[in-house]
Amino acid sequence: MTATATALLEARDLTAGYGDLAAVRGVNFVVHPGEVIALFGPNGAGKTTTLLTLVGILPPLSGEVFWLGSPSRAPLHRRVREGMAFVPEGRSVVPTMSTRDNLRLGSGGVEGAVAIFPELERLLDRPAGLLSGGEQQMLTLAQSLALRPKVLLADELSLGLAPIVTNRLMETLRRAADDDGVAVVLVEQQVRRALDVADRWYVLRRGEVVATGDRTTDVSEIELSYLIEASEAGRSEADGNHD
Repeated sequence: MTATATALLEARDLTAGYGDLAAVRGVNFVVHPGEVIALFGPNGAGKTTTLLTLVGILPPLSGEVFWLGSPSRAPLHRRVREGMAFVPEGRSVVPTMSTRDNLRLGSGGVEGAVAIFPELERLLDRPAGLLSGGEQQMLTLAQSLALRPKVLLADELSLGLAPIVTNRLMETLRRAADDDGVAVVLVEQQVRRALDVADRWYVLRRGEVVATGDRTTDVSEIELSYLIEASEAGRSEADGNHD
């Protein structure tokens, strides 16, 4: 059995976690060229575990990850050589090195990265550790996109950033999908901003997909998933306090 012909990345009945403990169960979704897919859900829903399994850092406990049309358990470094880029949560910069030297670490080079984020040009000689959080995230994303990947997976790009910076990052991902055909998988807590650029979305709750939709779906349906989970978590915590 083969994956969908045009799919770049697919999760099929994917169960994954740590040791024998499953954090996600039976996840199915597919990503095509030029598509932006958003994964939503409360903390602990399994979003990061899903990404780590898709990129090859965690092995599936069961099910399959299809990469470029074939089942794959290849490690991340091999998938990177084949066209995958991964932006983990947090700032992936070497703080003591200049912005220029950070960009030189990636094979996309300085010129390609600055073309994506011209804001970086005036910062090239500044130590990356002295950049603002938003500038560091631009640097990280520029490194990845300068590689001209087939697929880019990003975990919480907007974490701790101002809305104007978040919008800039989201717009850049959308442009990469539209202009270069990059397939994007985006884990994001800022639902409304992610929906501005996403073609389709999935909501994870307690390790399972509980809702799916596209950009025409009312955002309140997604936010309701958070409210239900928060309410259940609050009741559990209250019950625990009485024990």
